[in-house]
Amino acid sequence: MAPLDLSQIIKAYDVRGLVPQQLNADVAGAIGSAFADLMAQEGAQSIVVAHDMRDSSPELANAFARGVTQRGLNVVNVGLGSTDLLYYAAGALNMPGAMFTASHNPAQYNGIKLCRAGAAPVGQDSGLAQVREAAQRLLSGSMAPSVATPGTVTQSTVLEDYAAHLHTLVPLAKIRPLKVVVDAGNGMAGYTVPAVFKDLPLTVIPLYFELDGTFPNHEANPLEPANLRDLQAAVREHQADIGLAFDGDADRCFVVDENGDAVSPSAITGLVALRELDKHPGATIIHNCITSRAVPELVAEHGGVPVRSRVGHSFIKQEMADTGAVFGGEHSAHYYFKDFWNADTGMLAAMHVLAALGEQDTPLSSLAKEYERYVASGEINSTVDDQAEALNRVKATFSDADIDELDGLTSSFSDGSWFNLRASNTEPLLRLNAEAPQAERMAQLRDAVLAIVRESNS
Repeated sequence: MAPLDLSQIIKAYDVRGLVPQQLNADVAGAIGSAFADLMAQEGAQSIVVAHDMRDSSPELANAFARGVTQRGLNVVNVGLGSTDLLYYAAGALNMPGAMFTASHNPAQYNGIKLCRAGAAPVGQDSGLAQVREAAQRLLSGSMAPSVATPGTVTQSTVLEDYAAHLHTLVPLAKIRPLKVVVDAGNGMAGYTVPAVFKDLPLTVIPLYFELDGTFPNHEANPLEPANLRDLQAAVREHQADIGLAFDGDADRCFVVDENGDAVSPSAITGLVALRELDKHPGATIIHNCITSRAVPELVAEHGGVPVRSRVGHSFIKQEMADTGAVFGGEHSAHYYFKDFWNADTGMLAAMHVLAALGEQDTPLSSLAKEYERYVASGEINSTVDDQAEALNRVKATFSDADIDELDGLTSSFSDGSWFNLRASNTEPLLRLNAEAPQAERMAQLRDAVLAIVRESNS
C-alpha cells in the first residue's frame, strides 16, 4: 500500500486528520523524526511534548517522541496540557514544542501544533513544508529512520509553573469577589482552570470539566452560538457575574456577561488592548482585518499604534515579532501577548477580563459597552464554486468604496460601514463579515453582498 499523501493532513499552520486513517502512530513517528531533524539544524537538543484529552492523543504523542529520539534529540513529555500550556513550556524551557490536539474538531480527529523554542511559530512557509517532505520520505522508506545514539524521554509537569507565570502577568488576588461559570466543554480547560483559579476570590461553577475527548455534551467550539447555550443558561440561573467558555485545547476563550449575552471578541480585544497600553504607553497593538473598527479607534485614542493584519495566527505572530507589539487580538477569540512569547492564550485573556471586572463595581454588560461602537454581522459563510469570480463581481458592484485587498476584499464606506469578503483556504467558501454604526445599515450591506455572492452560485 502506498503511504498516505501527507499534504492531505499537513496544512498551512498545523497537522489535522482522521484517526487512524490519516493520522496514526507511524505518521506521528515520521513527523517527529522530521521535526527533530529540522530543529537539530537550528541547534535544538530537546523537544517538549504535550497532549490533550482525546483517546488517541497519548499514543500519538508517544509515537512522535520515539520518532524524535530516533534522530538523537531528547524529549520532555509534560503529559496532559492545553495548547497555551505547551507554549508556556516551549517558552520557559526554551525548547521547540509539539502539542497533540485537534482543538475544536470532532472526536474522530487529532492533530499536531508545532512551535520553535520560545513558542515561535512553525507554518507552511517557516518549516512545516520541510517537515512534510521529510516525513513523506520516511514513510516511503527512502530516509534512514534512526541514529546510533538515540535521545531520551523525561516525564515532567509544568501545570503549577504555568499557573504561577500567568499570575505574575495579571494578579487577581485583590479583585472583588466574583461568581464565574466556566464551560470547559469536556476539554483541557477542565484541567487548567482549577490550577489557575484556585485560591482566588472567585466562586467557580464548573460545566463539563470531565476530560472526555468524545465531547458528550456539546462540541468544544464556542464560536458556534449553539455551544454557548448551556453556559448562558447557567449564568442566568446562578446569577453569575460572568461566564467563560473554552474550546477543546483551551487556547481560545469566549465571554458571556451577567445577562447571558455573548460579549464580542472584538470588545475583549479592545478591553485587553487598553489594559496593555496602560502598562506600555504608546505601544503597538495588532488586530486583524475582520476585527471591529472600534479596536483601532480605541487604541489610537489611548495613544497606541494600531496595526492591521491578515487573519491567522502565523500572520499575527509575525506582525507581533516585526513590530514589537505588546498584544494582538482576533475576532475568532485568539489573543496574543508579548509577555507570553507572542503566543495565544485564552486563559490570560480571561484573567484580564476578570481583573477589569473585579477592579470596579459595574456589571460586565456595562463595562463591555465601552468597547462596542458598531453593529456586526458575525461571520457568514457561503458555498461558492468560483470564489475569484464572485469576489470580482462584488468588487465591481462596490467600486465606489475604499477598497483594500490585504486579506480578501475589504470595502469601506464614508458612513463608517465596511465589509470583508475572504475565501476559505480549505473549503469552497466565501466568508463575509460586515459592520456599520446602525443595525439597519449593517443589514442592508450584509444582504447586498450576500445576494451577489449567492447569485453567482445559483
